[in-house]
This record gives sequence, C-alpha cells and structure tokens, in this order.
Amino acid sequence: MTKIYYRLLSSLVVAILGFFAQSASAEKADRDKPINAQADSLKYDDLKQTSVFTGNVIITKGTIIMRGARIDVRQDPEGYQYAVVSAEPGKLAYFKQKRENGQDEWIEGEAVSVEYDGKADKVKLIKNAVLKRLRGVVLNDDISGNLITYDNTTDVYNVEGGAAKNADGSGGGRVRAILSPKSANNTTAPTPASGMPGGITTQLRSTPAISSEKK
Repeated sequence: MTKIYYRLLSSLVVAILGFFAQSASAEKADRDKPINAQADSLKYDDLKQTSVFTGNVIITKGTIIMRGARIDVRQDPEGYQYAVVSAEPGKLAYFKQKRENGQDEWIEGEAVSVEYDGKADKVKLIKNAVLKRLRGVVLNDDISGNLITYDNTTDVYNVEGGAAKNADGSGGGRVRAILSPKSANNTTAPTPASGMPGGITTQLRSTPAISSEKK
C-alpha cells in the first residue's frame, strides 16, 4: 500500500511540475498569446481568418505592441498569426517587443511598413527603418536602414541599405548603427545616430496606455 501511495505521489508531482513548466513556456512565447486590438473600425472574415483594423490602431500580443493607421491580421490553419502594420502618409508604423533573454531588454522600431511573422517570431521593418535595443529605459543599440529583419528567437538583426545617392557609394542608402558593448554594468546611452551624414533622425514615440480612451 505504501509503495502504491509513493508511486501515485511521484506521478502527481511530475504531472504538476510538467504543467507549470509548460505554463511558464507558454507565458514566455508572444506568438502563443491572443491579439487584443483597439481601432476605429474592423472588418473580419471568419472563412478566411483575416481581420483588417483601420484608424488609430493599437494591437497588443503578449509583450508585443503595434501601432499604425491600418493593421491586417491573418491566422493560418495551425493557429499562427501574422500582421502587416501600415502607417499614414508621412508617418511611421511602430513595433515593440521584449527580448526573450530573461533580462529587461526591449526591441523598439519604426518604419513605413512593419511585418510580423508569429510562426517564425520575426519582424521586418520596411523602408526608413529604425531599430533600437533598450535595456530598461537605457538605449544600447541604434540601427537604421532600408530593411531591418529581427529574429526574436535568436536575437539576430539583418540590416540592408537602400540605393546609394552618390556615385562613390555614400549617402542615405548606407546602413547606420551604434552598437554598445554587452556588459551587465552598461548604463551609459550611446551618442544618438542623428548626427551622422545620411542617418535617420526619426524619434521613437512613447507608448500610450492601452486602456486609454480617445477624446
């Protein structure tokens, strides 16, 4: 009887530990979180599993925050979600996500268009793209280019410049980057990249409270 009791107790402990481990993993992955959205209008197609949000759109998905004039969302048969964020003319779409490295680090970016791939956990910032890595509120990396791809699972950036303006290869098409050394005690923000020739001078906007109502 005692042996059966201990076997049952061991099985129960293993099941509980497995449940909490699975829950912790689910909490960590933004791609497994539901989408919460605010917008002026919504067009939803249940058959195609697509949603089109327009007008001052704010979407949250776990630690992810997306803002734009229009956000198109689709879901594949496996349940993975994809989003395309479009900005108003003359403005930039916004994206922010916490890095999955156990530290208080965030990726924050703006571009004319933002594409989020929930299955691969990747984001693309397309045209006039700016990507910043923040440790808490301290700026660490500041990158600009024509196309920036960020992989949240591997913490890898890929940055491409556009067509150079000048015959010698210099000009606005060049990739610009300030990369701070990785240090646990690094609390000094690097010099802004706006002073560089051809650098992007876009200032990232602070994120408003998601629960705030329009006035």
